[in-house]
Amino acid sequence: MKRIVVFTGAGMSADSGIATFRDADGLWANYRIEEVCTPEALARNRALVIEFYNMRRREVLAARPNAGHLAIAGLERDFDVEVVTQNVDDLHERAGSTHVTHLHGELRKLRSMRNPDVIVPIEGWEQKLDATGPDGALLRPHIVFFGESVPMFERAAEIAARADAMVVVGTSLAVYPAASLVRYARPEVPIYLVDPGNPDVSGIRNPLTVIRKRAAEGVPELAELLRR
Repeated sequence: MKRIVVFTGAGMSADSGIATFRDADGLWANYRIEEVCTPEALARNRALVIEFYNMRRREVLAARPNAGHLAIAGLERDFDVEVVTQNVDDLHERAGSTHVTHLHGELRKLRSMRNPDVIVPIEGWEQKLDATGPDGALLRPHIVFFGESVPMFERAAEIAARADAMVVVGTSLAVYPAASLVRYARPEVPIYLVDPGNPDVSGIRNPLTVIRKRAAEGVPELAELLRR
């Protein structure tokens, strides 16, 4: 069965109402990255960081998968599909995708401050400031902060290298190392890009098809193209 690897970014979930990183009026607009998304911020002002991710979690829980998420999940009826996402929401899973790798962590999980391998799900949206894990250590959002390594990247690169076709949706291809994922596809593998903007495609040497539409419109269109 043909293996399709789908690589998604913030634009994938924007049509579900999830604020993107670069939205001028989005959730990030009132915060500086240095205040809420670095290990130093967590050490300096734990309450602010926890509050920020509680807000993001509430936003995600109120959102629903859009037509693009559903179209990707639907591809599993005809193809072997692996999703690699920069997004920390669970909309791919809620749409029905069964093989999802999160490069930058998952909002609906927490992890131990002492042992990053101790990961637990969180019910609802609120993490208490004093919440502790099975190892007794304080918990933090299971998010890859700026300045931290991306532990799932090696796995994602292996997935990309096995692709028979790669679909890239809603990412600027400007955040590394995630953006370099397209370079792991074999040279002959076609890449399909769905984005209404102008992602940086300078690193793509493969046969490239561009659909300049938002995810909710462009991904269902692409799904039909792939089936043909």
